[in-house]
Amino acid sequence: MNWRQFIRDYLIFTKKERAGLFSILLIIAIIIFLPLLFTINSKPVTLKENDILKNVIDSFQSVAINTSTVGEGFEPPVLEMSVSGGYENYSLFTFDPNTLTVEGWKKLGLKERTIKTIQNYVTKGGRFYKPEDLKKIWGLDIIFYERVKDYIVIPQKEKPIFQTAYNNLKPEKKFLVVNINTADTTSLIALPGIGPKLSSRIIAFREKLGGFYSIDQIAETYGLPDSTFQKIKKHLVADPDHIKKININTATKEQIRSHPYFDWNLANAIVEYRNQHGMYKSIDEVKKIILITETTFHKIFHYLTH
Repeated sequence: MNWRQFIRDYLIFTKKERAGLFSILLIIAIIIFLPLLFTINSKPVTLKENDILKNVIDSFQSVAINTSTVGEGFEPPVLEMSVSGGYENYSLFTFDPNTLTVEGWKKLGLKERTIKTIQNYVTKGGRFYKPEDLKKIWGLDIIFYERVKDYIVIPQKEKPIFQTAYNNLKPEKKFLVVNINTADTTSLIALPGIGPKLSSRIIAFREKLGGFYSIDQIAETYGLPDSTFQKIKKHLVADPDHIKKININTATKEQIRSHPYFDWNLANAIVEYRNQHGMYKSIDEVKKIILITETTFHKIFHYLTH
């Protein structure tokens, strides 16, 4: 084998081949060291900030320029890298992303498509509460965010103390109180669960009795549910001065019998006892009538006089 011929054929390059070889090596170096342009958080850096990458690129360029193997008229490729994302020609100023206009976004260098996304977000009620929220916008360039994040100023809305205190105060409810011996239907209807029918029944029952001596008597009203009575009980008061009483020395059997608490036998017994023993000296004398028990007496004595 002729080694000289082998070396001449395979290990000696023409001028154009040598120029191409250095260009390929330069591109490979760029690809290898490109990640060094960015930090872990994607913060852009300049070539001045990365001495290692700058020295590598300079060495390859100097070799490509100074080597005698490069043919005449060959110009090595010029390395142009924009680590600022192409935003170097745009302005920087403090801004609130919640109120910034379309023109303001354009001055910062933001793409129109991303501007529309932000405008739609804000228009529909969206809000940026901190600078990091801007990164959530779909399509926003991370290099753009890193460039403007220190210029984002979002005013914090403070709730007035008096407003908060006012919201914690509940309006005081007026407590409804009804005198069951003087109330009309309108007053009774104002009570919870009482309608026109029940209010009329309560008043009719009161007229027959001659008045209520206790609010518990309301529960005896025909058709009044106990649950409704329990609701209105705390709103009721009874004034005993308005009770109409029956004179047991002058009343007839019919007059006594017309009271809801007296049946015919009881009314007849009261009148017959009076006819046999004379006028009642006190209300307690009716206790001598066999039909009147302690329970019955306690129920009727409020309505008797002599």
